[in-house]
Amino acid sequence: MKTNKTSFSLQEIYSKMEYYCSYQERCYKEVEEKLYSFSINSTEKEGILTYLIENNFINEERFAQSFARGKHNYKLWGKNRIVNELKFRNISSRIITIALKEIPEETYKENFHQLSEKHWNSITERKGQKKNKKFVDFLLRKGYETSLIYEKLKELEVGS
Repeated sequence: MKTNKTSFSLQEIYSKMEYYCSYQERCYKEVEEKLYSFSINSTEKEGILTYLIENNFINEERFAQSFARGKHNYKLWGKNRIVNELKFRNISSRIITIALKEIPEETYKENFHQLSEKHWNSITERKGQKKNKKFVDFLLRKGYETSLIYEKLKELEVGS
């Protein structure tokens, strides 16, 4: 791995960070980590972070809302996984609650049912404990609530 850090002027770093934040929503933690790749002191880092926040390049609430929508709509993640990933990014509980409101309950349940039925039908195991375990484990990894999963499991076991 190469570690030759190219030196940029402070103005170039500001421009690079503006671009970094504008082509995709970023949280404070991601931007802070990106700033470590530049050889600048902590005062300059703080100045850049303050500038990005004041000029709305970094907005944790907007980031969390976009993250929640995107991960649910495209990766079909459940609320538990979304919450854990946002906590990992140091997003506050208040903002996480706001972000989860971006997923309409009807859409959430619809996506869950489609995903669970598709996965149930794709499991090659015969009906029984092994198939049930694979089904439950998959949906838990996706971040869906236990009650929802077991309710669906009962429904699918009876139906097949």
